[in-house]
Amino acid sequence: MGKHVAAGVLAIGLAGSAALGQAFGLAEMSEQSRMCVGCHRSENPALFQQWGGSLHYRANIGCYECHLANEGDPDGFDHYGQRISVLVTPKDCARCHTRETAEFAASHHAKAGRILGSLDNVLAEVVEGSAGMVTPMFPHGVSASAVNGCWQCHGSEVKVNKDGKPDPATWPNSGIGRLNPDGSEGTCSSCHFRHVFSAAQARHPDTCGKCHLGPDHPQKEIYEESKHGNMFFQDPDAANLKSPKWVVGQDYWTAPTCATCHMSATSKQPVTHDVGLRISWNNRPEVSIRPEVADAKMGLPSASVPWNVRRENMKEVCMNCHSVLWIDGFYAQYDELIELYNTKFGAPGKALYDLAKPLLQKEAFSNELDWVWFELWHHEGRRARHGASMMAPDYTHWHGMYDVAKNFYTEFIPQLQELVEANLHDADPARVAAAQALQTKINEALNSDAHKWFLGKIDPVEAARREQAAKDFKERYGK
Repeated sequence: MGKHVAAGVLAIGLAGSAALGQAFGLAEMSEQSRMCVGCHRSENPALFQQWGGSLHYRANIGCYECHLANEGDPDGFDHYGQRISVLVTPKDCARCHTRETAEFAASHHAKAGRILGSLDNVLAEVVEGSAGMVTPMFPHGVSASAVNGCWQCHGSEVKVNKDGKPDPATWPNSGIGRLNPDGSEGTCSSCHFRHVFSAAQARHPDTCGKCHLGPDHPQKEIYEESKHGNMFFQDPDAANLKSPKWVVGQDYWTAPTCATCHMSATSKQPVTHDVGLRISWNNRPEVSIRPEVADAKMGLPSASVPWNVRRENMKEVCMNCHSVLWIDGFYAQYDELIELYNTKFGAPGKALYDLAKPLLQKEAFSNELDWVWFELWHHEGRRARHGASMMAPDYTHWHGMYDVAKNFYTEFIPQLQELVEANLHDADPARVAAAQALQTKINEALNSDAHKWFLGKIDPVEAARREQAAKDFKERYGK
């Protein structure tokens, strides 16, 4: 039975729900799946028990319905008389879950695999790694650092050997933007783990923490520090994660999880698998941008959804627990932090680094300045911005803006000035011109209102205000 035939069988399982275009299950388990179960029950007992506790089991959806492969499928192979594929892709899941997979396909999650070949991968493939992992599909080798690191979150390009089985450099892989042989992007099992595939798993913050953690995007740690995380982990059972509909304010109300804010249902909004439709800033790049700008660059349909509409979507989630005054106050604080980072460090830092490039070695990360600037925006700057977006003061300040400022003034600016001094009298006129342009920009940046304190040029009125603040402090705490 091919994939299209099986889809027809699934459609027969519809009980008066043709208008939805979705299948709720089969009248009985297929003969092929019964054969699979007969073996896997003893060979993989834990896997069998996981499936046995799933909604798939109750709907008579077995191994074959998900793993079946057509004759022409590149990742298909014969397995005890049945043609199957190890991979279950979003295109396979779409046979039953059409709306969910369509929303997911339009999201940034599904596009995470497009990072392959980017600056981040240069780190893992060249700087950290080597071409030491040789496999049938990588005869010239690939970096084990990329295989075990970047690809496991962002997704690998799954390559299939001549026998139809995936190459070990690209499988196993549950990266959320995995590039599959059937042309689909992503994998549903990033959030809905095999073989239970429950909604409750995807609702728990720890699931998001597989990828959203660490020095450059510590959303998991930020959430744990925030009041939201404090309340959730105090009593996780109160979140009622296994509720079928799971509407905030109806099925739970003690604390939101990541899914609550970014994906899950409210009394006015349905569940969405496009995680960007409630986000009003994209804090990934050197300088934060509005999400529709990033979406347009990636060719996503959500490019037509402006940031203020997305913000209203998120505000509606917030309204279940907070007042309008509280919500508007939060966004005023958040926007100002983004404006501060963008105008004081992000935009001028990027401009300075771009002007420095003609004076640097061309190879990425072969200059100390490359590392300083990369960590300043990619690690420290992101931590500050993400910390503010989710109300984690320690990540906003000490792990964020403090590190941004320290490294801007003690590493980045001094190295730029050294670069200027080393090239102002070079025999190459082009290098002299580049050094002069860089010096002009350094002077412009440091003499701006945001940075002139560094040159001892703080405004007298501001200096007097700071002096008074110091006196007030001593009066309060010096007794």
